[in-house]
Amino acid sequence: MGLFDRIKKAFTGKDEEEDKKEQETKEKVEGEEADDAAAAEDSEPDQSETTEDPTESETASSEVPEEPEQPEPKAEKVTSDEPVEPVEEKEEPVEDSTSVESNVESKEVPVADAQPEEATESESESDELDELADESDSEPENSEESEENDDIKEYDEGLKKSRNSFGARFNRFLANFRSVDEEFFDDLEELLIESDVGYETALKLSDELREEVKLENVKKRSDVSDVIVRKLVDMYDEEGKEEDNSLKFSSDKTPTVFLFVGVNGAGKTTTIGKLAHRYQQEGKKVLLAAGDTFRAGAIEQLQEWGRRVNVPVEASKPQTDPASVVYDAVQRAINDDYDVLLVDTAGRLQNKEGLMRELEKIKRVITRELPDAPQEVLLVLDGSTGQNALSQAKQFNETTDVTGIVLTKIDGSSQGGIVLPIRNELHIPVKLVGLGEQMDDLRDFDPEKFIYGLFKELIVGSGK
Repeated sequence: MGLFDRIKKAFTGKDEEEDKKEQETKEKVEGEEADDAAAAEDSEPDQSETTEDPTESETASSEVPEEPEQPEPKAEKVTSDEPVEPVEEKEEPVEDSTSVESNVESKEVPVADAQPEEATESESESDELDELADESDSEPENSEESEENDDIKEYDEGLKKSRNSFGARFNRFLANFRSVDEEFFDDLEELLIESDVGYETALKLSDELREEVKLENVKKRSDVSDVIVRKLVDMYDEEGKEEDNSLKFSSDKTPTVFLFVGVNGAGKTTTIGKLAHRYQQEGKKVLLAAGDTFRAGAIEQLQEWGRRVNVPVEASKPQTDPASVVYDAVQRAINDDYDVLLVDTAGRLQNKEGLMRELEKIKRVITRELPDAPQEVLLVLDGSTGQNALSQAKQFNETTDVTGIVLTKIDGSSQGGIVLPIRNELHIPVKLVGLGEQMDDLRDFDPEKFIYGLFKELIVGSGK
């Protein structure tokens, strides 16, 4: 089952095959109902004929004096069929039909009704106890479900602008749909590039769709929509099969070190502050390192975050060698038994060679003191910059051993589709995503929830 079907199954309760089966069962039921209706129409005249037969038999039996006594009680039993369901009908102790009816009524009220009521009351009490026990047992599951729903809602709200932007372009594209020809694929490539899917991804998807459309003999607009979205989602899933989106931590008691890189303004310092808040809330001992010693106000900004989340900051004077600040931070983390060290760095991409040499030096200092560190080198990208973020990722990846990406400012952007070429072209896992301005809006990246938030209406509405 591909990512498209997994998402559809998770959020609608059924996949494409189940949709088809449901449609087939509906058609069968409708056919059976039609057959039953036709059979009922055919049987109506037969019933009228059978209703005429008793009158003929009554007229015929009226000539015989002994036979009228037998059909009369049968007619009375038919009229009193509803109250004579209990067992008393089998006893037949009285010949008079009126006395039978009176006895049946008097016996049904105290005997037939009273005992089941007592049984149902006791059963309902036991059922209530069972339900209370089930509720107490399921409280943790309900809390987990509520957290899961909150997470889904966060992705849904955070990707609304991107979803609406892509959906509007996609609907305009389908509105001009006439036939699946070369002009159709040219327009599709243009749509995907405008939606920040990336040039290489757009070409690859277009080529694969040519074969897919031929195989499935797609002609209707709804079928075209389904094939495009399914192929886009499943190709994203295929490219990330070996990808691990989880953050790595120290395997022993030594501090875990996360090194943050990225251009100025991408949101490194804010991401560090929010992540420090998360780990501090989890009970971990967290330390921050102000390694960006060149940008004006960078040290003060990180220190302000430290005060806000109640986490200490290792800092020095501006223009100090960043590697020396990081060295002091690592020594402090080791000596004072810190669990997590988050390191901020400069982001002067215009001075590319000097910046990269600086990052390499910082990384050497960390590894010399802690051989397994840094556990993560996280590249922070501003999701609202679209293709520019992809270009930054390529440059950093060429000179720095980036282990994961933090995608920020997605909630205020219509360019959430940038996550597709990051995976398809760079094969760098996205590990964190910023879905809002609140302290808890930095979330672990979940590919299925992200794709659901990005293509919600197109996936859930698919096949309808």
